[in-house]
Amino acid sequence: MITREQIDIVLDHPVHDARGDKIGDARHVFFDDVTGEPEWVSVRTGLFGTSESFVPIHDAALVEDHLEVPFAKDQVKDAPNVDVDAGGHLSEQEEQRLYQYYGIDWDASWQDPDSGTGRATGTTGTTGTVGTVGTGDDAMTRSEEEMHVGVERHEAGRARLRKYVVTEEQQYTVPVRHEEVRVEREPITDANRDRAMTGPDITEAEHDVTLYEEQPVVETRAVPKERVRLTTEEVTEEETVTGEVRKERIESEGTDEHGDRRRRP
Repeated sequence: MITREQIDIVLDHPVHDARGDKIGDARHVFFDDVTGEPEWVSVRTGLFGTSESFVPIHDAALVEDHLEVPFAKDQVKDAPNVDVDAGGHLSEQEEQRLYQYYGIDWDASWQDPDSGTGRATGTTGTTGTVGTVGTGDDAMTRSEEEMHVGVERHEAGRARLRKYVVTEEQQYTVPVRHEEVRVEREPITDANRDRAMTGPDITEAEHDVTLYEEQPVVETRAVPKERVRLTTEEVTEEETVTGEVRKERIESEGTDEHGDRRRRP
């Protein structure tokens, strides 16, 4: 069992489970109203310590700089949420829920004066102490919760490059040449008379000429044009989150608004 003198070491220090895994940090220690002994510790769990779970401290032990409880991490995180009244007490019903969750015999704990729980005379709950043990001074500590907001990275989608082939029609104008027959006549002159007079005088003859033309030919070949890749960039946007935090208020009785004791007229 943790003693009152060890509370300062417990508060705001890590709490580990039976396997040595860290559960969170100790936030509050709750004492039995009758015996004054520590009975529960609340542990900040979840993202940035935004949740708080209760765990019995009776069988816990201080190991170096942390508190070790004989319960699994998931069991502590899944403990039922209980309400603490304005006076910092757990009601009997809330405490019984916690005992049942952790498998502790509530009736035996209530009836056995030597069980260490201090319930032989019957108590109305346990008192929460935040940040201090209360070593006899007459001051009261007021605490409040602070909101810590963080971010978690989640997969939002996937992008993919896909290459496919499309066919489009293109038009080009190219010059093409062809040969045509043209009849040329030249008169007989002294320069060509000898060639004109060769051969028989009167005869039949044929002479062929082969004509040529150009035709357009289409040929395709793959030519690299560009390289494409996927990259990611981070874009920062602002989002507003809303949460609830609890604050303690201290009211005085029997004093005026300045804190001075009122006197009867």
